[in-house]
Amino acid sequence: MLQTILDKIIFQNSVYSYLTALCIFAIALLAVKLFDRAVLNRLKSWAEAATGKLDVYLLQTLEKTLLPALYFGSFYLAVRSLALHPLLGRSIDVIGIIVLTIAGIRFIVAMVDYTLNYSLKAKEMTDREHNIKAVIPFLRVAIWGIGLVFLLDNLGFQISTVIAGLGIGGIAVALAAQAMLRDLFSYVGIVFDRPFEIGDFITIDGHMGTIEHIGIKTTRIRSLGGEQLIFSNSDLTNSRIQNLKRMETRRIVFKFRIHYETTSQQLREIPVIVKQIIEGIADTRFDRAHFSALGESFLNFDVVYYVLGNDYTLYMNIQQEINLKLKEALEERNIRFAYPAQTIYLEKQESYPIS
Repeated sequence: MLQTILDKIIFQNSVYSYLTALCIFAIALLAVKLFDRAVLNRLKSWAEAATGKLDVYLLQTLEKTLLPALYFGSFYLAVRSLALHPLLGRSIDVIGIIVLTIAGIRFIVAMVDYTLNYSLKAKEMTDREHNIKAVIPFLRVAIWGIGLVFLLDNLGFQISTVIAGLGIGGIAVALAAQAMLRDLFSYVGIVFDRPFEIGDFITIDGHMGTIEHIGIKTTRIRSLGGEQLIFSNSDLTNSRIQNLKRMETRRIVFKFRIHYETTSQQLREIPVIVKQIIEGIADTRFDRAHFSALGESFLNFDVVYYVLGNDYTLYMNIQQEINLKLKEALEERNIRFAYPAQTIYLEKQESYPIS
């Protein structure tokens, strides 16, 4: 009696075959549950105790993407043990490919998101989190696009025809939005190459100011005059930019002129005086001071020193202090600065009577 029931055929499969498939499904589910509790949960507990953020995130991502695929795999093993109609078998295969592909894409996207956010924050780039969040959607679209192409190829579609169609459409879109795409790629370059950041003081094409905002298409700069300058990102990446905030030291060259009546001994003393003045001021490093030229109406001195910082106000304060002390030191020694002047010498000629 029992054997008769087990041998009974229902939809091309015996009752025994259905029971076997049910046992396979139950055993597979049990194995997945044991894997979740015995392996994944223990690994998560170990990672949390070790304070490994990457390990915890990786395990959480695996749990969200791998477990659904394993549950479907349990169902797939059970069903494929039965004799199925070709259409039904093909449908289950297609569903399996879709589930595995989506699980793989979700895992890759999650890891890319975490890697970008974690690596950039580790470099103290919290002021650019909004820029990073703007780039991530484009990467997600690219990953999903590649994943869908892979899925279509595995489903038997003529993917070369699809890619050719996408290529023609992409060329048309690229031609129509050439400027926008150029600015977009320039923005990606700015975000990852970091030629400047928000708060940096830069000069470009005779304009100077502080970076206020870096957008997908434009970058906004607050000039010294107070107005806002707006540059397209492609203009910035194609230009020569001076990032003054990243300047560790400022090299200063200045000249002053001394009157021709200055004696040779006084001229020898002047470089020493300049050196003592600069070395006595904080945040400076003396380089050289020389009697460099004999002008038409003056004696020229060249001085080079370094300001140990990038602040412009600091530089101006130091230069002012040097100028004041230099004037005081020269006045004490009766050494005069030269000013534009010309001296005309008249030669007196003797006159003789005409006989």
